[in-house]
Amino acid sequence: MAALVVGGTSDPVPLEIARSARARRRGLLGRDDIEGALLLSPASAVHTLGMRFAVDVAYVDRTSRVLAVRTMRPGRIGLPRLRARHVLEARAGMLERWGIRPGTRLTVAGDG
Repeated sequence: MAALVVGGTSDPVPLEIARSARARRRGLLGRDDIEGALLLSPASAVHTLGMRFAVDVAYVDRTSRVLAVRTMRPGRIGLPRLRARHVLEARAGMLERWGIRPGTRLTVAGDG
């Protein structure tokens, strides 16, 4: 499993990466929780239709800089971010806890 490194912090976050169209479509649907985060790549928008829990969503550009962070309750459709190339999803409240906010640089480690 990969890990997400936020800025210069030393505590990596467990990270799943959804690269295939099928994995991106599925996302967090059908899950009751996630340990860590899910990176949808490539992606510029998400929805929470059919989700069982609220999620934090970070829109990330091609340089791995966070453009925007939103919390989405189940049953919502997010607007696409034109400059976003990736979307990071985690349980609501976790991105703030990890220090992820607009302008934060993200690094994926152990992406075998």
